Formats: sequence, C-alpha cells, structure tokens
Amino acid sequence: MTYAITQTCCSDATCVAVCPVNCIHPTPEEQAFGSTEMLYVDPATCIDCGACADACPVDAIFPVDSLFGAQKEYAGINAAYYADRTPEPAAGPNFHAWGKPSFPRSLPSDFAPIRVAVVGTGPAGMYAAEDLLLHTNAEVTLIDRLPVAGGLVRYGVAPDHPATKGVGETFARFHSHPRVRMHLGVKVGKDLTVEELSAHHDAVIYAVGASDSRRLGIPGEDLPASIPATSFVSWYNAHPEVPPEAFDLSAERVVVAGNGNVALDVARILVTDPATLAGTDIAGHALAALRESQVREVVLLGRRGPDDTACTASELLALGHLPGVELVVDDGDPRTAAAIDGAATVDKAFLLRELPRETVDWSQPPPPGRRIVFRFHSSPVEVLGGDGVEAVRVTAGGGDREIPTGLFLRAIGYRGLPVPGLPFDEATGTVPHEGGRVAGTPGSYVVGWIKRGPSGGIGANRTCAAETVGTLLADAVAGALPSPTYPAKAFGRLARNRGRQVVDARGLAAIDRAEQARGREQGRPRVKFETVPALVAASKGSRWRRVR
Repeated sequence: MTYAITQTCCSDATCVAVCPVNCIHPTPEEQAFGSTEMLYVDPATCIDCGACADACPVDAIFPVDSLFGAQKEYAGINAAYYADRTPEPAAGPNFHAWGKPSFPRSLPSDFAPIRVAVVGTGPAGMYAAEDLLLHTNAEVTLIDRLPVAGGLVRYGVAPDHPATKGVGETFARFHSHPRVRMHLGVKVGKDLTVEELSAHHDAVIYAVGASDSRRLGIPGEDLPASIPATSFVSWYNAHPEVPPEAFDLSAERVVVAGNGNVALDVARILVTDPATLAGTDIAGHALAALRESQVREVVLLGRRGPDDTACTASELLALGHLPGVELVVDDGDPRTAAAIDGAATVDKAFLLRELPRETVDWSQPPPPGRRIVFRFHSSPVEVLGGDGVEAVRVTAGGGDREIPTGLFLRAIGYRGLPVPGLPFDEATGTVPHEGGRVAGTPGSYVVGWIKRGPSGGIGANRTCAAETVGTLLADAVAGALPSPTYPAKAFGRLARNRGRQVVDARGLAAIDRAEQARGREQGRPRVKFETVPALVAASKGSRWRRVR
C-alpha cells in the first residue's frame, strides 16, 4: 500500500521533512518547487510509514486504498507525476537522491533574545512567528488590525474546505506560547505608526497580505452589484468589514470575471445546496441568503482559452463532483472545442473533455436546475445598468455580446495596499525588499503577498517566511538591527492606550470557545461573530448570545 496527496495539499512541504525515504516531490530544494500545483508521493518508493499523513497540517494525505469518491483520482495523479521522471541514482536505503546538507543559518551560542513584532496573523505572519519561536529565543509580538487572529485562513478559505482551515490549528498552538504577546484589534498606520512600532522592537515583520482587489478598468465597473469577488468571499466568511446585507442574490444568473480558484470558490458556494453548507462555518447571514437565493447559473469568463484556465486541476476536478450541479462549456467560439479536443492528458483542458458543450443563447433565462458555465476567449468590456447591474457586455468571436445578469463579480486577483511609513511599489502592489529586508528601512521586513505579490497558496508562505527570517537573523548577528528605544512592557501599555478594544491571547481563546458553543447549538462546527463589537464582547466573556 502507498499514500497519495489529495486536493487540499497546501505545499508547505512539512511532509517532505518527515519522509524517511525522500519519496515526496518536488522538494523545496528542487527547481520545480513552487511551480507545481501540489506535491506528489512516488508510489514506487513509498514505504507506507504514514509519517507524511501525521505531519500534514491540512489532512491532505491518505492511504491509496482508503480513497473514495472524488479522491480516488489522486492515486493516478500522484503516480502520473513520476511517469516520465527518472530518479537520480541514490546510494543507501533511499530511492531518491538526497540533496547535500545545508545550514544557511548560523547563530552564535550567546545569541541574545531579540524582540520581533509580526504584523498580521495569517499564514505568512504565523509561519514567520513559528520559525522564530522554534529556532531562536526571540520574543514575538503578534499584531492584527482585526480583534481575531487567522487572516486568510479564517476569512479567505471557503467554508466547504474544512481540511484547509485545519492549518489554523497548527498556528493556534503558538498564540499562547510563553514568548508571545498578542495585541489584536490594533491597526498599524492608524492606531500606531511604523516608527512607534520600530521603537519598541528590534525588528518588525509586516505580513499584511494583499487585501485590495484588482480592477478591470471598464465602464460601469462601479455600478451597484458590480463587486469584487474577494468581497463576496469575505461576506460568506463573516468578515466584520463586509456588512450582512452587502449581496442581493435575487438574480437567476451571476457572471464572474475570471476562472481561477477564487472564481471557482464563489461559483461553488452560489450553487451548492444550502443544506450542505449548513454543516460548515459559513456566516449565518450568508447561509440565510443562500437559502432564499434565486441564483441558478454562474458564468465564468476566461479571457484566454481552456489551456490557460487559471484554477488548479484539483479544484476543477472537485467541481465536477458537486451534487446536483451541471458543468457546461460554452462552445460558441470554435477555438474552445479545438483546444479541449486536442488537449493532452496532462493539460488542464483535458479535464473539460467529458463536460457537455452548448452554444448558449444568452437572451434566454437559465434552464431549470443549477449549473456553472465555462466561457473562454471572452472578456468583459462594459457593465450595463442604471441603478444596478443589468447585463455585462463581453467579447465574442463574431463581436461583442451581452449577457443579462443582476450580479457581476470580478475575480481577477488581489493587490497589496501601502503601509503608511513604508516604501511601496504602485506597479506591483508590494513593498520593495531584498530577501525580505525593506529597502531603506533598517529593522523592517516583509513576508507573504505584500512581499512577493498575490501568488502561491498557504504553503508557499513557509519558504517565503524562511527567507525573510533568515535575512532578519543574519542582520541581527551582524549587529545591523537598530536597538529598541523602550523596554519590553512599554509596548503593551501603548497598544492598550491607542486601541480601546485590544484583544489578547486569553480573549482570543474566549472568542474561540464562544463561537464553538454557538456552533454546537446549531449542529455546526462554529458560528462566527460577524461584527467587531461582537468579537470584542466575546473576548471579554460577555453574553455572546446577545450579540452578532
């Protein structure tokens, strides 16, 4: 028996580190790492020890003989990765060659503790904090603008992907670490300045992500009901900055610009049976709205052809197993069918081969049932409407065409926002840096999407954080870090004075208990609080039943 890695792989390579026979690839040392959509177990060399499954933070690894349903395909997917690859000759008991030992960090035995602030408690920030806490004696201050930790794990992962959310449990074990101080509900640039933060720490790591969305730059983009898909994701995940009434689901058809993973997430949530979503941690207001939803069709617009579908193969495969939902390819453009029919088995377009094709008559309402339509070689050029969206004009082979809709979501990518006091590259939406070190700002570092741009999933932040922390420690050893002006305890007083609703680790634990208790009452894993006042009240042990 062998193991296989499945859909929820986060590619953080924890499994690689524990495999005794080096049978999981690509490894972080290999050139292909970061360019593949997931990692793969070599079935010819796996010894069935299960170490990878035990270590996986998102429960993505299973014995092949236990796979069922949509997961069965992953036995072949793992094996196919090695079909045309010849392992390097290896000496000893291992079937794949090991890389040469590497020790990129060298800390002196008398390395003094340093104080490091990490701004942002999503995956990038927590991987950096984990690295510091496990490998140094640093004291870490965790800061987040929201009164609850989690970032992308809490507010970006779809509620029907609970295994992916499991990585949050790995990070949560550091929230109560004896060398961690937590100050949630504090916004750098508003409650505190970059200069004040630096004056209280030896170094500051900014892991603020990319919270803005890219724009299309087309007429009508700002009409009501023309909204970034990222806002829809925040809405169904109970983000306190998106109000419950933000979305009207009374239209029968929704058009989404983009066909990446975010586009597939919003399409899937819109057409999934609400009874299924009721068993997740989806926001209560979103669940109620979806139960009353009139949406029966979601159209995914891809400006290029099927070969360039932006989503991962694993997400596309999973979509095909959605109960009661039909997937359709609009073949009005002859290039679409040609690309699918000519696709090789390793191409993403090959996954569309079995889907029904239809030249959709967009002047007609959606047919009965629920479906997702893939439309390729088609870009939005104008959003039409008066007081709201009425249609989207899109490119087509024989000229532009109008697709009637009452809701238009753009899922064309994220973009970072400036941090007041730090340099910012408007072209890339990132902070300029060298190996994570902020240019011209000693003691300041970046990690995650604000460092490299909005690319890579959760696991990509692990290697990104390792580089940044390595740069920081090299600067510390070289004596290049500025010394803090104030003693350690002074920052806590400053944060409490500036942020009136600061939540610490004890308060975060209280929020977690209260949300799980609310969930038990409704037969759900948790019911999230949907507003900042409700989160703060729960952190203080208030009567959470009275607040949302």
